[in-house]
Formats: sequence, structure tokens, C-alpha cells
Amino acid sequence: METLSLFLKDEAATMQLGEDLALSLRTGDCLALAGDLGTGKSTLARALIRTIAGDDGLEVPSPTFTLVQSYDLRIPVFHFDLYRIGHPSELFELGFDEAITEGICLFEWPEKAQDLMPRDSIWISLEQEGTGRRADISGPATALARISRTLDIRSFLHTHGYAGARRQHLAGDASARSYEKIHHGTGPAVILMDSPQATPGPILQDGKYYQQLAHIAENVVPFVAIASYLRQRGLAVPAVYIADYGSGLLLIEDLGSDSILDEAGQPDVERYEESVLCLAKLHATPLEREISIDAGIVHTIPDFDRTAMQIETQLLIDWYLPWKRGEAATTAERTEYTAIWHGLIDRLSGSEKNLLLRDFHSPNIIWRGDRTGTDRIGIIDFQDAMIGPTAYDVVSLTQDARVTVEPSLRHRLLAAYVSGRERTGEFDRAAFMQDWHIMSAQRNCKLVGLWVRLMQRDGKPTYMKHLPRTFSYLETALEHEALAPLRVWCIQAGILSSES
Repeated sequence: METLSLFLKDEAATMQLGEDLALSLRTGDCLALAGDLGTGKSTLARALIRTIAGDDGLEVPSPTFTLVQSYDLRIPVFHFDLYRIGHPSELFELGFDEAITEGICLFEWPEKAQDLMPRDSIWISLEQEGTGRRADISGPATALARISRTLDIRSFLHTHGYAGARRQHLAGDASARSYEKIHHGTGPAVILMDSPQATPGPILQDGKYYQQLAHIAENVVPFVAIASYLRQRGLAVPAVYIADYGSGLLLIEDLGSDSILDEAGQPDVERYEESVLCLAKLHATPLEREISIDAGIVHTIPDFDRTAMQIETQLLIDWYLPWKRGEAATTAERTEYTAIWHGLIDRLSGSEKNLLLRDFHSPNIIWRGDRTGTDRIGIIDFQDAMIGPTAYDVVSLTQDARVTVEPSLRHRLLAAYVSGRERTGEFDRAAFMQDWHIMSAQRNCKLVGLWVRLMQRDGKPTYMKHLPRTFSYLETALEHEALAPLRVWCIQAGILSSES
């Protein structure tokens, strides 16, 4: 068990620690708060619960008499006070065994049932020290690493003029990155991006691991570089205020929270059309591969090359297919699938290429209704940008992975994009539509496998709700004659019905 030791100079520092801890905890964490009366256990617990709730005014009564208080928040929280229990076994009568699997458990007076505390509990021992308090935090290395990271973020904020700032959790994505909204004084909020250096995975090919083969950003340099690139081309992206490349922390502009979806959570036609016109504008501008940013750092935009395309399509055969039919692909199936994709990628050799943002869809597009033209479209989450077929990002939007784009809207968006491109110069519509279908197949073969991998490997089953939609998009892609070999393979592998 490792230990962190902090001096808390006053009540406000204790509350701030609760806020910082709240942003590091995960479902299944048990936090044991030990210390005498008056050492701040309840103060710490209240601040932690209110931060998870995102509500500074949330009533958080002491569970001294009820023994447990539960909170149905973004992560459920169960607040236990064991001071009055007669025997540790009473914990089970309070629903302890269910609580530790459903959310976060906070225990005041945990020593009353120390033998029943999970072995991986996080212990915080509080005691008076002069006019303040000493907090000793111990626990498993993985939990301590998370807590150290949140404390490092607090130090980063303090160093860069945000001492005492309030931190608010923001929903992240399927990556290891996380985000917070930072409130400080009366000025506008800013966004903190927490994107530590990626941990290398197992070597898969040519001495490289998946992130390298698929050209996934491994630090914050690509984000800063691509933001500069897009801003120079007149597109709305967050300004980068502070960048700590070593720690992987950025403070960036908050572009707002309005979506391109309507109030019912469905695509808003006007907003989607303006979004596709942003792509038309970007794709009509000359491409640059080298981007210079701070302190002489140069980012070279990678190509969406054969290796990257192939390794993404392998997700279907490595994850989706075994899940779908209960057995792995045969050697013959794998060989044929790979050969089909080599042929399809060959067809892209003459494609129009430009900057490819990679995930240009509703979660990463912000509506700014008070602006005009394409400035109404705010773009985020572009650090994995590559150089590849322009059709790819048009697929990302017109087959939005997170919300269903009906065929009628898809056709309307494609027409708007083609019209926008034709107004600015020569444009080969037929070649573009072939590329669109191939890129649709490539992206959706990746996604159907990704949803299963997120469920089985990463413990994130909620993404499986997107699987039916993604598979329907794949079926649309396979309607093009160029995709006939892949369609036949999917039927023979039992992935697609011959009647589809």
C-alpha cells in the first residue's frame, strides 16, 4: 500500500480535497475516512458528494442515525456512518455488498468494521496538525495514481493563475482522455483536457503497437497543432490558452454546450447542413503536412495509410465476429477478408485527399447560434487527424455513429456537400461517391468491432446501444458495386443475411 500525505491548512482546503478526490473516483471505489471527531471527515464527504452531483447546494445530511445515505448521481454514492453499529455484520443489512458493486462507498468510522473493508479500499486518515489538518491517503497503486493525477491537476491550475478554481466533471469519450470545466472568479469558464502520455500496448506489427499503427494521438501535441491548422482556415476550434506538453494538460476555450441535435435528441437539419459545409470549406483549401507550434515543436500529420485502414477493419473480425457467432474466424476467412480490404484500399489510390478529422459527428460538434455561416459550427476532438480521403469525414457526419441519420437527410447532406465543392472548383462526384461507400464500410467495420471491444475488454457496455445503427450503416455501404466482394464475405461468415 502506497501513501500520500497532505497538509490541509483550513476548512476550505479540506473541501477542496473532497472536490479533487471526487474527480478521481470510479465505480467500485471504497473510501474509508478515519479520524477523531472534528477532524473533517463529514466536511470532506459533503464536498466530495456535492462535486459528483455537480450541485454546491445539495443537502448532504449526516448518516449518523440513518447509518447510510444513498445518492443517485452520475456515479451512485453510498455514505455510511458506522459509529453506532453494534457489530460489523450489520453492514450487510445496510446493503453494503450491493453498494460496493454499484457505485462509490464512503465510510466514516471504518475502523468499526475494518475486517470487512475491501482489501483495495482507499484509506484517508485525518488528524489535527497545528491550526490545520494532516491527511494521509493510502491504497492500491492504481487508485493512488488516479488521486496523484487529480492533485497534479490542482497544482497545474494553481501554477497557471487558477488557484482556488472550482472543478466540474464533463463527460468524456471512449478514450483515456478526460475533461473538466474550470470556473474561476467572474471570468468565463475554461475547459481542462487531461490527456497523459499514452501507455504503449502489445507489439502487433512492424515493431509497433495499435496506437502507432492506427495513428492515434499519444500526447497533446497533435491537438494543439491541428487546432492551429483549422483556425488558420477559418474554422471555429478552441483556443489553447495553456499547454503543458510534459504532463499532458491543456486549458482551452469553452465553445459552449449546444448540440447539433434538436431538443428530442435527433439531427437538426440546419445544423447538420452547416456542419457538412464546414467540411466542404476545409476540403477546398490547400493541404499542409507540417505544422509548427510552440518552442519549435513540429507536428507532421500522418497518412491514413494502408496499415491504419487495415488494422481498424480488423476490429470486425477480431471482436465483432466472435461475439456475433460465438467462434473465432477461421484462417481462410481471415485471409480472404484481408485480401478484400487490400483490393478496396487499392481503389482509393487516386482519391481526393485532405485533412481527415476522424470523428466529425454530433458529440464533437458544437452549435453556436449567435454566429453566422460556418462560424456557427464549433469543432472539438480532432487530435487524431490524418491525411486521407475527403469522403471519410463526410461519412462520419452523414452516418453519425451516435444518432440515426435517416436516408432522406443523408441524401440532403451529400447533395449540400457536393454543391459546396462544385462552387469552389472541379469535383468528381462519381469518384467521391465510390470513396464514400468504401470509407463507410471501413469506418463501420471498425465501429462494430470497437463497440464489442469496449464492452468486453474495457468494461463499457453502454456503447453497445450503437451497434444496430452502425450495422445498418454498414449494410448501406455494401450496396455499392465496388463493395460486392465484402458483402459476399459477410454473408458467408454469417454476419449478414443473404436477404438484407
